Amino acid sequence: DTIQFITRQDVPSSQRCTYLRYVCDIRPQKAEKNRTRITVGGNLINYPGDVSTRTADMTSAKCLWNSVISTNNGRFMAVDIKNYYLGTPLDRPEYAKVHISMIPQEIVDNYDLIQKQDKQGYIYIRINKGMYGLPQAGILANKLLAKRLAKHGYYQTRHTPGLWKHVSRPLQFVLVVDDFGIEYTEKADAHHLIAALKQDYEITVDWEGKLFSGITLEWDYDKRTVDLSMPGYVQAALAKFHHSKPAKPENQPHKHNVPQYGAKIQYVEQADTTPRLNKEDVTRLQQVVGTMLFYARAVDPTMLVPLSALASQQACATEMTKTALHKFLNYCATNPKATIRYKASDMILKIHSDASYLTESQARSRSGGHFYLGNKAGTTEITNNGGILEQTGIMRHVMSSAAEAEICAQFSNEKEGTILRITLTEMGYPQPATPIQLDNSTAYGLATNTITQKRSRAIDMRFYWIQDREEQG
Repeated sequence: DTIQFITRQDVPSSQRCTYLRYVCDIRPQKAEKNRTRITVGGNLINYPGDVSTRTADMTSAKCLWNSVISTNNGRFMAVDIKNYYLGTPLDRPEYAKVHISMIPQEIVDNYDLIQKQDKQGYIYIRINKGMYGLPQAGILANKLLAKRLAKHGYYQTRHTPGLWKHVSRPLQFVLVVDDFGIEYTEKADAHHLIAALKQDYEITVDWEGKLFSGITLEWDYDKRTVDLSMPGYVQAALAKFHHSKPAKPENQPHKHNVPQYGAKIQYVEQADTTPRLNKEDVTRLQQVVGTMLFYARAVDPTMLVPLSALASQQACATEMTKTALHKFLNYCATNPKATIRYKASDMILKIHSDASYLTESQARSRSGGHFYLGNKAGTTEITNNGGILEQTGIMRHVMSSAAEAEICAQFSNEKEGTILRITLTEMGYPQPATPIQLDNSTAYGLATNTITQKRSRAIDMRFYWIQDREEQG
């Protein structure tokens, strides 16, 4: 009853008909591997209500995985709801049309569609329940799920989107659309959640928890580690972009700035005067950035800086940009199997903050941050734990000194750290003062108020906030 075939006269005059798209895909992890689906053209639907859905991001999932290996008897499992959108009633029907030539003959015969087509051969459809592509499908399905789970004691945390807990059971999970990533210590708690879901949904259960949101997880509960990887992702992307492996390995994702030792004046590189790229090459650049950005954020942060630089050049891409893109793809082909390993810890957030001064075009600087989970002060420190978040970006404004660039990077990283502190606290890990590692003595002195500032009014707002946080511990 998700859709109903109607005639043109049954469509209200106030409603606009959208189109349908056929989407074919191969999903090896699904029971039905070769999938053909109809999706709705959501860009033609003007839905008046809220369409934003609170769903977990990758950082929340990484925090949960760290929690699993850091908890005694902690285990991870994954649950997937089948036809999640399709079973959700809409608060108002939507309408679409599709040409009869696109409909299999058996369906045409079964529903007597010859009698329902208009003069141009279009069949009209009333959409009564959620379908992929509807802008409101996600929020309506999420609200219905929340209502159903609330009956069994499950609730979404206040500040962390997509993080769910139970009122009494020591179980928590992250929800990404219809994928549940569940941390539990007792199987009885896991069975309680499964039973609650089975009352209203058809689900598939992966007790080993080896795949979640496209990321492969290799659990070693004895050594208390988990490895994150995405096997085959880079190879598939390179095949899509028709890029072959280079004869000579490329171990540098982007061209570095050569230091000019002994020079009294450091000059910037010459302006890029190479020809602009055509529309096809710009589209390819955008596709590469969009495809590889998910992989970089998930398992290979060494790609984040070149992707950030390439993304900033999309509007005015040149032949030099194309050369940088080719170098990056060679790096991907040389290093296609990145892995991040998480080790058990006390779940204490640690931050490394840094900046590169005047290394980008137009005299701009770049910020960088490495966020990971370590042990409490006074215990054995984890010196090499995988990052739950790697942050990099080009600073919008021109920095007047290296110290100012470092403070700007610290300001940016502390804002992200504030959010992560809340997430970890809601997961059950109260945070002490978060240590931040810097490598600039001036930035450190300004943050801790151990040196006196006499110039650089531009950084007042940023570093006074940093000083305030420092004084509050």
